[in-house]
Amino acid sequence: AQQCPINSRRLSNQFFGVNRDFSIDQLRKNIHFPLFPHTRTVVKKLAVAPSWTNYGLRIFGYIHPYADSEFQFVVASDDNSEFWLSTDDTPARLAVSPSINKTLVTHTFTAVTSFTSSCLSLFAACRLLSHRKYYFELLHKQNDQGTDHVEVAWRLHSPGLTFSIIDSRYISLYTNESFIQMNEVQHIPQSIASHRKSYGYVRPHGNHPAEMLKHHPRDTFFQLPFIEESKIRQVLPECVYRPSYVIKGFPLLRYQGLQFVHLTYVYPNDYTRLTHMESENKCFYYENMYYFERFGFSRYMKMDTLEKDKENLFRMGAGNVLNCICDSVQNNNSLTDRKWGSISSMDSVTNSKRAEVGMGEEEGMEMEEDTEEQDDLTAYQHVFDKAVNWEQTFSVNNLNFHALRSDWIDLRCNVSGNLLIKEQEALDIAEAYMKKLNEKHNGMYTLQQIINIEKRLDRVHGSRYLIELELLDSENAVLRLSEYIYAPNSKGYRAGDDEEWKMRNTFRNQGRQLKENQENMPLLCMPTGFTWTRDAMVHFVVPVKNQARWVQQLIFDMEELYHATGDEHFNIIIIDYSSSDMNVEKALKHSLLSRYQFVKLNGNFQRSAGLQAGIDLIKDDHSIVFLCDLHMHFPSSIIDSIRKHCVEGKLAFAPIVMRLNCGATPQEPDGYWEMNGFGLLGIYKSDLDRIGGMNTKEFRDRWGGEDWELLDRIFESGLEVERMYMRNFFHYHHSRRGMWNRKQIKVT
Repeated sequence: AQQCPINSRRLSNQFFGVNRDFSIDQLRKNIHFPLFPHTRTVVKKLAVAPSWTNYGLRIFGYIHPYADSEFQFVVASDDNSEFWLSTDDTPARLAVSPSINKTLVTHTFTAVTSFTSSCLSLFAACRLLSHRKYYFELLHKQNDQGTDHVEVAWRLHSPGLTFSIIDSRYISLYTNESFIQMNEVQHIPQSIASHRKSYGYVRPHGNHPAEMLKHHPRDTFFQLPFIEESKIRQVLPECVYRPSYVIKGFPLLRYQGLQFVHLTYVYPNDYTRLTHMESENKCFYYENMYYFERFGFSRYMKMDTLEKDKENLFRMGAGNVLNCICDSVQNNNSLTDRKWGSISSMDSVTNSKRAEVGMGEEEGMEMEEDTEEQDDLTAYQHVFDKAVNWEQTFSVNNLNFHALRSDWIDLRCNVSGNLLIKEQEALDIAEAYMKKLNEKHNGMYTLQQIINIEKRLDRVHGSRYLIELELLDSENAVLRLSEYIYAPNSKGYRAGDDEEWKMRNTFRNQGRQLKENQENMPLLCMPTGFTWTRDAMVHFVVPVKNQARWVQQLIFDMEELYHATGDEHFNIIIIDYSSSDMNVEKALKHSLLSRYQFVKLNGNFQRSAGLQAGIDLIKDDHSIVFLCDLHMHFPSSIIDSIRKHCVEGKLAFAPIVMRLNCGATPQEPDGYWEMNGFGLLGIYKSDLDRIGGMNTKEFRDRWGGEDWELLDRIFESGLEVERMYMRNFFHYHHSRRGMWNRKQIKVT
């Protein structure tokens, strides 16, 4: 038999932190599988029991047979496992030969060393040669219950022989990973067992119920060319823009800024409402028995009176009207009561007959005892099934549950999605703007479709809108229009006589105000100083420490973002607290990114200090800083969304991200919106410097709350904060094990 070197009698064992499910398919869906495990280690035999929960294992290497013979393999595990064996020493031939059963899957939870053929299906006997080695893979998935273990045993294919665990004498490493860093993955084999992994924007699963996965023109609108800025200049008159909710100069208590955050309205529906998750969180009505018994849906629905009930009403007269209506509304619930009432009347008749024959109470009791058995035999005669009225219909009031919501943040509701603008209001705004645009350019533009309209409500002074329209010019070129406009109220803000005079004269120009009022069109103007920069540089700032697999995934995502958009005006800044599991700077140099920056810091991880170190690298004050997290999945429109929702000196952007549940993926997004997190923030560098940057003194050795404290200072400086749910923007579920400054302790 072929002898294995002493120092290679091991197998590669890769640990993946996954969800509570016990299926191997869930392991394969993990974003890091199979290239970026949480931990790499080795084992000396094919019998592993980490005594842990919610994990997956991938063990691979070579098996060295001890004889030229036919072998049988068997696997036992709790929970599920798969064993794959190649016909030679290459991973590519795991499924080449149809003459053997390539994979052995245990679908049941098997006790340790339970290798009887009665409880497990055996790997079909296959002939192996002692002078050769054979590649194999063992996949194992454990949930949060049971005694975790997985073991593989073998025997010669001969009656009466017993199975034995495959130990270190007959195994060897595929590759020695001792000196390979966690982000280096070229050596890791990929096969049909592990499912070759491709990085990039994967097409969503068509059968998942999340409506947000459906394509919407919003997702690719950034790809259209802009209409020339000169074409939209002076389409609308300029006007003073001072919203009533700005609180510049007003001192706030700690974390009081959360009370001044308001949601944005959108049109058309962007399907950010997580209808597939509403079984876990009802945002629009209470779902409990007390509420239903007390109120039900009586405010929204009313049972119809059936034709036969109407005839009964006519025959029985007004005296029984109420009873009949109750019978019809309650689906004849009183039927059972009436029948049980007849039984009660029978009992009263029986008692009266006893009195007539002079039977005493004791004699009556004796008689009841004598007939007790008969009563038991005939008791079924007194049981009635509830009648169901299959013809019952009902009427409903036209009630829009979305209209009942306000733009205040409701922390109890994390599945609701963006507020919706009334359709007529959105159409009026778009029509009014198109009319002004074509008046200036002699009708050269045609509205193809309304891509997106966003509204920041101000009931006192008037609302601000972001209108995004797809236009067709006179040369049949498709163009993009994305501009902020303002619709001041008739009783809007007047700061003084001069500004009031300017506002009045703006709308008196050539009799426009009178004409628009006659046509019942909204008054629109361009808010002074409120314009976004189409090519502003966006800097993604991310601090990290010892998170190799997530850092490498971030680099992959940024490469794909660059490939999908072709945008040269974004930059990634990674601040590394001396990671020991990868060379971050080297990984950035080997990437396909056109722009990146790297900072190396020492000591424990500090989020605020790390972010500030990245901010200090930015020299252009007129560029946008996006304070970012590591465990993110970005939609391809993220850069464009950050740009158009950041206005220097006016507006910062705090998108609401969807946190995925354990085991969920961007293609199967089960989870909820992170309502109270403001760690993802876009703001101009000049504005961030003006308010003092990150609070590195108070949040030196801890994180959590630094985003709320920064929000307080943003509001105190007079900036607005745009807060809205963002399509297909996900925060991956991740374990905190080994993160940042957490240390491990051995438990005996």
